[in-house]
Parts: sequence; structure tokens; C-alpha cells
Amino acid sequence: MARATRVHDDALVRVGRALRLALLVALALLFLIPFYLLVRNGLAREEDITSPDWTFFPASVQWGNLSELFDDSSVPFLRSLLNSALIAVATTVGTVLLASLAGYGLARIPYRHANKVFYAILGTLMVPAAVTFVPTFVLVSSLGWVSTLRGLIVPTLFSAFACFVFRQYFLGFPQELEDAARVDGLGPWRTYWRVVVPNARPVFAAVGTIVFIGAWNSFLWPLVIGQDRNAWTVQVALSSFTTSQVVRLHELFIAAAVSIVPLLLVFLLFQRWIVAGVERSGID
Repeated sequence: MARATRVHDDALVRVGRALRLALLVALALLFLIPFYLLVRNGLAREEDITSPDWTFFPASVQWGNLSELFDDSSVPFLRSLLNSALIAVATTVGTVLLASLAGYGLARIPYRHANKVFYAILGTLMVPAAVTFVPTFVLVSSLGWVSTLRGLIVPTLFSAFACFVFRQYFLGFPQELEDAARVDGLGPWRTYWRVVVPNARPVFAAVGTIVFIGAWNSFLWPLVIGQDRNAWTVQVALSSFTTSQVVRLHELFIAAAVSIVPLLLVFLLFQRWIVAGVERSGID
């Protein structure tokens, strides 16, 4: 009787695992559909994309669409990719540096108004971006930063969300490590760089990944500030393939496929740290 019960339980466990695996496969395929459409339409002819007769993959793969994308003189796509890469990296480094220093200061420096400053920073999250958009543009324009990398990078360096994440993480950081560093003669600045930062890599990677993806996908601010073609980002370049005069679907799809490759690489590189960083930051 006991053996029959065990066999029955084992069968239920195997069925449960099979069902979970089938569900995961189905969800994975569902999430992969947009990537499949990008690749399929990016390597197809214009008539294959708009044809009412759908085929899983075009009979004639148009690898020339890729070279056509980079040879198109009307859209400086390669320059846009380089601009986006430079802006995303600079924004990520600057935001992580400023937010981590602010978060560490709010969590560790004994100041009676620290909580008030923190709540004021959180209060900026409640201000819609549309409210500050025009004043920020006026300020950037008055500084002569329109169509410059400074105008595209500097206004985006300050993130209240990143500051909040770092502050929550540093509140739970082991105080004993910092006390040991002070006993060894390290000051606050050297303690931060030599003890805190090396032991906070997960939260740095998590925040950095989120900021990088947001900077890479940013559209409205680069569209307004990058008025010169040489200052376009990849998102602005993508929008230029669809205008009121012409719609170049095959270039749009292949360009979108190329533009997500850096995001996939960054995500695959730091994915194991994203969850760890969010968990350690104290976010529910």
C-alpha cells in the first residue's frame, strides 16, 4: 500500500514538473514573438511584409537589408548607434556615481535633517516629467547645449529612484565593515571606495542596468535636443524610417533588430545581479 502511494506521489510530481515546463516553454515562445517578427520582417522584402499571405519566414532572405541600413545617406544610423552608446554609458556612470554618493550620505552621515532631505528627493518622483520638460529645455537652450552631448546627458544624470535604491541598500550594509576600515585608518571617502563599493556590486549592477536601458530607449528628450542629424540617437533614427511621405518597413524592422542587440548583451551580462541588487535594496 505504501509503495503504491509513493508511486502515485512520484507520478503526480512528474506530471506537475511537466506542466510547469510546458507553461514555461509556452510563455517563452510568447515573449519571443516580437523578436521573431523583427528578424523575419527585417530580412524580408517590402512586399513580403505587407502581403496578406503570411509565411513563417520569407522564401528569399534579404541580407542586403542590413547593408542598405548602414548605407542609407538619409539616416545616419551608425552615428546614431554610437551616440546612443556614448550617451547611455555616460548617463549610467554619472547617475550611478551621483546616486550612490547621495544614498550613502543619506544613510550614513549623521545629520538631523537627513530624513527631510530624503523625503524631498522622493517628492520629486511625484512631479510629472511633462511639468519640468519645458523649463529644462529653456535652461539647456540658454546654455547653448542644444544638439550637443552635454545637453543630452547632463539633465538626465539626477535620478531620485536610483538615490532611493542606494539609500535603502546602504541602510542594511554591515556597519562592522566600515568600523573595521576606520580602525585601519581609512577616512569616509576611502572607506566608501575601498570597502563599500566593492561589496555593493549587485546593487550597482542592478541600478546601472536599469539606467542604461532607460537611457538607450529614451526618445522624447533626444528628439527635442538632438535637432542636428549628427546628434540623433538610435530611437530618433528609428522614427525617421516612418514619415508622412514614405514608410520603409524593411529598414525599420532591421534597424529595430540591430538596436536591441546592445540591450540584450547588457541584460544577459548583468541579469543575475539585477534580482540580487533589488532584493538587497529593500524594495518590496
